[in-house]
Parts: sequence; structure tokens; C-alpha cells
Amino acid sequence: MRQNYSNLQLTTLVVLRFLVGWHILYEGIAKLLNPQWTSAGFLKESKWILSGFADWVMSNSGILATVDFLNTWGLIAIGLGLLLGIFSRVAAISGAVLVFVYYLNAPPLTGLEYSLPTDGNNLIVNKTLIEAGALCVLALFPTSKIFGLDAWLLKRK
Repeated sequence: MRQNYSNLQLTTLVVLRFLVGWHILYEGIAKLLNPQWTSAGFLKESKWILSGFADWVMSNSGILATVDFLNTWGLIAIGLGLLLGIFSRVAAISGAVLVFVYYLNAPPLTGLEYSLPTDGNNLIVNKTLIEAGALCVLALFPTSKIFGLDAWLLKRK
């Protein structure tokens, strides 16, 4: 990989990995540290193809608690994987899937009205979809094999 890309290109990809990793890790830690946090508020806003799934999750407190636990710890694991550069391809793919599920629950499409305020004016593309796309790029260009714990593990083998 290093031979095909300039140092600037590799540095930019590593910076992108750090930025997205930090954002995802922080979201997970914020949920972990807030004992009142639950995904129920987000799930109530689900308006599109996953709205039936969201209703099912909210219909059972045990399922909701499991989803909250998996969401919080999934975000933390994905964020750490990206920041530390360990299993970063798995982290990037998992993160892309998770973030895309968020998008599918509340996409910025015409005719869908949400009670919570949105961040800016969006149509089809919003920051959630952009982050999912960035995670796909990071999965395709695993910089952790050059700069990260994955590189260290490869050297040890």
C-alpha cells in the first residue's frame, strides 16, 4: 500500500481514520456515561424502511436494553479499533453498517417529518450517510497496516 500512495495521501487517510474513530468512540462513551440514555427517542423518530423494526425493539424493554447495550459498546469498540489501528478493517465495516442503519431509520427524504430538530438542511445526503461513506473508504484503505497496532502486530509475526 505504501508504494502506491504518497505520504500526503496516507497521512490524510490516517487523519480521516482518527477523526471518524474519535467521533464514534466519543458517541459511545457519552452514552455509557449517561445512565438515562436510551435509543428509544431515536427509535420513536424512525420513519422509513426500518420503522417496523424500531417499533418492535421499543415494544419489549428487554430487547431495547440489549440494543442499547450493543449500540453503546459497539460504538466504543469501533471507535477504539479505528483510533488504535487494530482490526481497523473490521471496525470500519462494522461502523459503516451501524451508521447506515442509523441513516435508514431517519433519512432526510421529502415527505418525512421529524419532531427533533435536524442539523442543517439536508436532502438525501446528510452527515450520517457521509460518515458511512467515509467508513467504507477506510475499509478499502486499511492504513492501520502502516500506522497502528495492526502494523505492530504484523512486524511481530
